[in-house]
This record gives sequence, C-alpha cells and structure tokens, in this order.
Amino acid sequence: MSNLDDPQTYQRLDPSGMRYHLHALPGQCRQAWQDALRFELPQHYSQVDRAIILGMGGSAIGGELLRSLTALENRLPVSVHRSYGRPPFLDEKTLLIVSSYSGNTEETISAFVESLPIAAKKLVLTGGGQLRTLAAKEGVPIFVIDYHAPPRAAFAHSFVPLLGIFQRLGLVEDKSADFEEAIHVLNELAAQLSESTPLASNPAKQLATRLSGKLAVIYGAGILSEVAQRWKTQLNENGKAWAFYELFPELNHNAIVGYQFPLEVKDNIQVVLLHSSRLHARLSRRYRFTMEIMTKAGIGHDMIEATGDSPLAQMLGLILFGDYVSFYLAMLNGVDPTPVASIDYLKKRLAGL
Repeated sequence: MSNLDDPQTYQRLDPSGMRYHLHALPGQCRQAWQDALRFELPQHYSQVDRAIILGMGGSAIGGELLRSLTALENRLPVSVHRSYGRPPFLDEKTLLIVSSYSGNTEETISAFVESLPIAAKKLVLTGGGQLRTLAAKEGVPIFVIDYHAPPRAAFAHSFVPLLGIFQRLGLVEDKSADFEEAIHVLNELAAQLSESTPLASNPAKQLATRLSGKLAVIYGAGILSEVAQRWKTQLNENGKAWAFYELFPELNHNAIVGYQFPLEVKDNIQVVLLHSSRLHARLSRRYRFTMEIMTKAGIGHDMIEATGDSPLAQMLGLILFGDYVSFYLAMLNGVDPTPVASIDYLKKRLAGL
C-alpha cells in the first residue's frame, strides 16, 4: 500500500497533477465568482419563473447544488436535465442554462439543439468545443470557462458562475457574505487536508485509509444530498472504486433492513455519513439511530460533520473534503486519479455508431 506521507507517492502516481487542482479550489472559486458578477446578460433574463440546467457528470453537479440552494429560498424552481432531448416544461419564461465544460457532451448538445426552437432565455457555460461554436452561431450568450482541467476538477467553474449569475439577475438573495465565509472554510480545509499534512493529523488521509479495500456507501440529507452524490462520483472517477450514495430519510425506510445479507458483504462495506448542523432535528436523530443499527450489525461507518455556518460554506467545505478523500484513495489503490479509461472507451464506441 502506498505511503500517504511520502512525497514520492504523489510524484509517481499523480503525474498529471490532480493534487494541484485540489490546492487551487479556493482560488478557482474566487476567480469564478468575480467573473460571474462581471458577466453581462440581457435584463429581461431576470423575468423568468423557472430555470433548467442541461448537463452531465461534473458539469451537472453545479446545477444540482444551485437547485438545492434556491430551494431554501422558495423563490425560483430549478431543475437539472441529465439526458438527451428537450427538457420538459420549457417555454419563454424559462432560463435555460447549458453547461458542458468540454463543449462536446453529446447528451447536452442533443438537449440544446432540440431546445433551440423554443423562445427560452438561453445561456451557455462552456470551455469551448461544439457547444461554443453552436451557441455563437445561434447568438446565445456564452460564459467561457478559462480553466484547463478534467471536468470534475473544474467544479468551481461549473457551480460558482451559476450562483453568481443568479445573484446578478436577482434570482437569489445576496450570497456575498456566505461566499466569503465559504472561501475562509476552503482555505482552512485546504491546509488541513493537503498531502503535506501527515496522516496522523489529516482526516482525509485517515478516512481514505479506512475506505481502502472497501465498498464505500455515502449517506447524505437536505443540503448535503448533492454533496453525497459528488462524493460518490469522485470516488468512482478519481479512486477508480465502486461507490454508491443514499439519502435520509428515505434510506430509513428500506436500506437499513438490508444490512443483514449477504453476510460476506458487511466486512467489506464502509458507510460515510455526511452531516450538517442545519439539518432538521428529526433527521439528526435518524443519523444517530441509524449508526446504532449499523454498530449492532457490524457495519463500519464514519460521520463527517460540515464546517462553517452558511449552507454554501458547508456544501463547498464537504466537497473539498470528499475530493481529497477520493484523491488519497487513488494513491492507496496505486492508480493515477486523472485518466478515466472506461469513459474514454465508451465515448469511442459511441462515436463509431
């Protein structure tokens, strides 16, 4: 097993520098926020009664987080369309945001093309590719992502601009104070979780060690539902590992009954419960009682508490924590976290059809 305190581990297994993208997250968020607040859009773009975000994978998770934040204000319904074809409920009162970091995501392009005849208020968020070319041809405003990384490592540029644009259009309350708190939380965590911080005092390294050789199941609730999904996908893509996620309170109505069988599985499972002080008190009790059930069943588990006060700070802090855990798991698995060979293979196969 790799030594997480040995600098040679990272030089050998991370030649593409995924760790540097993790280091840069606070700065990425700051730059993306400033760019979004400067971005000009037609004033009538604020005259909408819903928003739909088209995207897949790392380009869609930003939309999911935005949906969760806007739901707290009960002002504007936001949905995320992760598939081919025109999304439902699309009309002239819809803000349609098309998000694809690469600009070549075929599901997203399909949905955009089929949406073009509808007089929705359209905006494209991309780094280039076919999507940028098509949007320019159609006269659709383009927010250009100027950051080079795998899509999952450009998370700040897929989420923060959405929040900034919503604020600029008056579709959410002013998040400036929450954003400053989030940057403070990210900077503190970045120092605590970086590879230069030894295992003995690095909770991300410690959790990755407990996840090594195990099937990870991430539990979340409320504002951490999408964060749990992000943990799952990062463990998949960075760690090259099986992982799943489930949500409270629904999991209390089914998943907890499945802890019994097969008997061989329980020793190879590690559950990670993401918890927030902002959750409903009854949900927090469910966390506690569920851990009691897991203890009796012999299921390994950890609870990770969100830091910060605002929903935004708690969400972003736990995302960075999960990103570091997935990175360290890749090191323990002896793999480079950056390549995604299975996804590349699938795209090549689809391109031939």
